[in-house]
Amino acid sequence: MRCPIPVLFSGLMLISNMAHADDLRERANAIFKPIPAKVTEVRGHAVNNDQAKLGHKLWFDPRLSSSHIISCNSCHNLSIGGSDNVPTSIGHGWQKGPRNSPTVLNAVFNAAQFWDGRAKDLQEQAKGPVQASVEMNSTPERVVATLKSIPEYAAEFKKAFPNDKDPVSFDNMAYALEAFEVSLTTPDSPFDRYLKGEDKALDAKQKEGLALFMDVGCIACHNGVNIGGQSYFPFGVIKKPGADILPAGDKGRFTVTNTADDEYVFRAAPLRNVALTQPYFHSGEVWELEQAVAIMGDSQLGRTLKDNEVTAIAAFLRSLTGKQPEVAYPVLPASSADTPKPE
Repeated sequence: MRCPIPVLFSGLMLISNMAHADDLRERANAIFKPIPAKVTEVRGHAVNNDQAKLGHKLWFDPRLSSSHIISCNSCHNLSIGGSDNVPTSIGHGWQKGPRNSPTVLNAVFNAAQFWDGRAKDLQEQAKGPVQASVEMNSTPERVVATLKSIPEYAAEFKKAFPNDKDPVSFDNMAYALEAFEVSLTTPDSPFDRYLKGEDKALDAKQKEGLALFMDVGCIACHNGVNIGGQSYFPFGVIKKPGADILPAGDKGRFTVTNTADDEYVFRAAPLRNVALTQPYFHSGEVWELEQAVAIMGDSQLGRTLKDNEVTAIAAFLRSLTGKQPEVAYPVLPASSADTPKPE
C-alpha cells in the first residue's frame, strides 16, 4: 500500500529536520562543552570542604576590608549574576574602580582572572581586591590580625589547614575563598541541555542564533565550556570602537606584559549568564545585549550584522543562563576587643 503524497512529504520533512538538528548539535559539541554538574577539584587538588565552608564565610565578611563595609559579595553579588550591574564598582571611600566587575560565576573555568589576565587562578585573584586601594584597601597584615583576633575564625582555619603551623595566613584566606568560588557554577542552562541531546531546550530563534554565532566567527574568541575566558584579543580587531566604549587610557593587557602588541588587548569575556551581567565590556558603557552584539560584529568581525541576525544571536546568548547557585547568607563570628577597628 502506497502512502499518500502529503504523508510521505511530511515524513521526509521530519527526517530532514532531525538531520539538520543533529548536524547543528554536532557542530556545537565540537566547539562548546556543557558545564559539569559539580567541580570536585581545582588546580589538580580535590576541593577541601572545610576550606570551602570557611571561604563561604569570608566571601561575605566585610571585615576583610579596612572600612568593614566592603565584602567580596559587594562587587560580585551572587544574587544578580555574580557581578554588580554598574559600569564600574564602588570601592573604599566611594572611589570608582577602573573597569567593570566581571562575574565570578563559572570563573573556575577561565584560563586566567581579571580582564587583563594578571592573576593565573582564583587563589591569586582573591588577594588582589583585598589589597587594592580603590577596592577593599586592606593589607595582608591587617587581614591576618583581624582573622586571628576572632577565636571562631582561628579555630576554623586550624580545622581547614591542619598541617600548617600557623594556619591563619593571607595565603590560606585566598585558598579558602578559592575553594568556595569553585562551587559558583551554573549548570543546566537551556544550551547545556541542548548539547546533551534535548532538542526542544532551544527554540527556533535560539538555534538560528547558535548557527549564526558559529558561522559569522564569534567562536574564534568565544568557545569552550565558558564560551570565552580562554584567550586574549585586541578590542577592535577590524575597527576600534569609540573612546566611550574603549577608553584610551586603559591599555588592557599591556599593563601586565608591557608589550606593545598587547595594547588594548583583553581576555575574551566568558558569555555564560551574559544576560544577567549588564552593563557590558571592560568599560561597562553598554547596557543592551543587542547593542553589545552589534558592536562586536562591527569591531571584531568587520561585519554589520542585520537586525534579525543581532536578535537571533542575542536570543542564543540568553540561552546560556544556567541554574544559579543558591548560597545562604552566613552568620559570621563576632569580633573581639582585639579586632582592628574600621578605618
